[in-house]
Amino acid sequence: MTEPSPGTLVDSNVLFDLVHRDAAWVDWSRAAFAAAADDGPVLINLVVYAEVSVGFAAYEDFDDALAGAGVVRVGIPWEAGFLAGRAFLQYRRRGGMKRSPPPDFFIGAHAAVLGLRVLTRDASRYRTYFPTVELITP
Repeated sequence: MTEPSPGTLVDSNVLFDLVHRDAAWVDWSRAAFAAAADDGPVLINLVVYAEVSVGFAAYEDFDDALAGAGVVRVGIPWEAGFLAGRAFLQYRRRGGMKRSPPPDFFIGAHAAVLGLRVLTRDASRYRTYFPTVELITP
């Protein structure tokens, strides 16, 4: 018998699929989200919260949607901020053009530091900069 996961950090793209019922992805995202919830807590951090909140007119509406889905909000440890910066430095040295760390760097670093899985449809950046993080992808 395997131990339950310490948790799964959900990427914004999966929450967008669920909130907006994206025709191409909602079925996969719903099933993957449910499977992750069966295996441990489903988590978001402030970065994901900010990205997905733009689809809601009121704070209370978004909070109600998250509570109804059983999502737990967790803070990003300072160590993850440092790791995100190190990953961004690698990105820039490889020719990356962004001027500040993209959201995926904070999500990936958060997962790496706390030993969380990441539920995402966009795995490339996580695989490149956070190879120790277990990913749940299509």
